Amino acid sequence: MKDHMMALHQRFCKEPECRVVRKDLEAVHQDLYQALDRRGQEQMLKLADLGNELRDETSLESFLSGFKLALGIAAELAPSYSFDNDEEERACEALRQRRGE
Repeated sequence: MKDHMMALHQRFCKEPECRVVRKDLEAVHQDLYQALDRRGQEQMLKLADLGNELRDETSLESFLSGFKLALGIAAELAPSYSFDNDEEERACEALRQRRGE
């Protein structure tokens, strides 16, 4: 189920561009990276990786919450909806139109 939700998330959730913020982030990253020694650089990269992982998980959880909310709203708005009944009604309507009723 989580794989399916991740696929839906990738398809429907578009990451905002945030060009200015990304440019500023990259500039600060480069300045900090150059100012640190080897160990500091490794720690900074680890911190960035963990931040990215946290952001990805948070984004997926937010998508899942929205999806569950949408399903709940849909269930409340149309509790008697049935795809089979809908298809049957369409078939009956098509038959009536062919007969000229």
